[in-house]
Amino acid sequence: MTDTIKLVSPVDGSVYAERAALDEAALAHVVAVARKAQADWAQVPLDERVAYCLKALDALKAMNPDVVPELAWQMGRPIRYGGELGGTIERTEYCASVAKDALADIVRTDRPGFNRYLRRVPLGIVMVIAPWNYPFMTAINTIMPALMSGNVIILKHAAQTLLVGERLAQAFETAGLPKGVFQNIVLTHEGTEKLLGSGVIDHVNFTGSVAGGRAIEKALAGTFASLGLELGGKDPAYVRADADLPYAIENLVDGAFYNAGQCCCGIERIYVHESHFDKFVEGFVDLTSQYKLGNPLDEATTLGPMAQARFAAWVRQQTEEALRQGATAHIDPALFPAAKEGTPYLAPQVLTNVNHQMSVMREESFGPVVGIMKVKDDEEALQFMNDSPYGLTASLWTEDADAAAAIGDRIETGTVFMNRCDYLDPALVWTGVKETGKGAALSEIGFHNLTRPKSFHFRVKH
Repeated sequence: MTDTIKLVSPVDGSVYAERAALDEAALAHVVAVARKAQADWAQVPLDERVAYCLKALDALKAMNPDVVPELAWQMGRPIRYGGELGGTIERTEYCASVAKDALADIVRTDRPGFNRYLRRVPLGIVMVIAPWNYPFMTAINTIMPALMSGNVIILKHAAQTLLVGERLAQAFETAGLPKGVFQNIVLTHEGTEKLLGSGVIDHVNFTGSVAGGRAIEKALAGTFASLGLELGGKDPAYVRADADLPYAIENLVDGAFYNAGQCCCGIERIYVHESHFDKFVEGFVDLTSQYKLGNPLDEATTLGPMAQARFAAWVRQQTEEALRQGATAHIDPALFPAAKEGTPYLAPQVLTNVNHQMSVMREESFGPVVGIMKVKDDEEALQFMNDSPYGLTASLWTEDADAAAAIGDRIETGTVFMNRCDYLDPALVWTGVKETGKGAALSEIGFHNLTRPKSFHFRVKH
């Protein structure tokens, strides 16, 4: 009996799409086609591989008017924000611009009579297990540099965003990519674990939960496949005494509530110098209250539903626990009549009188709630920022770049921002520490994680 994967829309609870999962025979064919294609693809000149990727990007641009409402139906992001095309363009074009240098041979010239160099060669079959929250950009982070490097891709997208995998496959088909170089598949969790354990995949990139990362690492055990994991986060912000307060408020509200808080590097906890605390909270609450929660297909909506009702239930649970333990809620739910218990529609919430014994300040929320704490100085803020099992990004709001650099050196995180947040710079490596995962994407280092070094040592006889 064939398993069926169903995509239930957060907009109205309807089944928006359903697809049959591959059986073992079909999956074996996918892998065989990929393996054969990779040997030929690796011989295609780099500039031609890059050109294929840029043609696929052009195809994505052309389909964006259809993609934007599809995304709203699939995972709830309001159509007013225009999908993910801007970030997809920025990351793909940057990869294309640095591919030659990132993959260039490193030549050693210090020994006469020898030709010695290091070359980056493809890993082979790269499997991308992509998440639903930024379903294009998170996938593109690996897909584009992997293809440019000579790998082939097998993409398994999240059930919540099934159609994104199909859109990407359509784009590469339009670009004329050779058969088998990019394949989109639909699999059950059990089928995915079996494929990973089979030893036929050379590299896996996964973005998702800590539990999901552990399951993938366990499934891969003994296969010696390389692995990139971007998992949980609880990203902090620190507003120093010298911060531009209106600027910090405006950007941190957006950093906390954009995409209904469902951002890998979204702001989930804020520490504010005591001299600014009251004014910061006042301004933050006022701006948060201006969001319009509703149907993401409505141009007026600025806050859509969470992707699934169970995700909203977790945020409600965290918030209620914090309130029982003494936290103060600053947002009146009556301002958001679209919010209803048991649905993905959830009002934003701002909490004070919080502490690090509360789940909302310790465990990933991945939703529209943020806790704000008062701190007396940099040292106290640093202590709180590092008091987390996660480490993806940290955001510092200050006019003192030297102070930001000094504090940033001591934060246990993958990226330190000053006066910005919730952004991936394709020129900088995207990585995390602790339970946020391992491996790296973007920049030249992203290319290095999708290739292996190979040494050439030639003695020249005269």
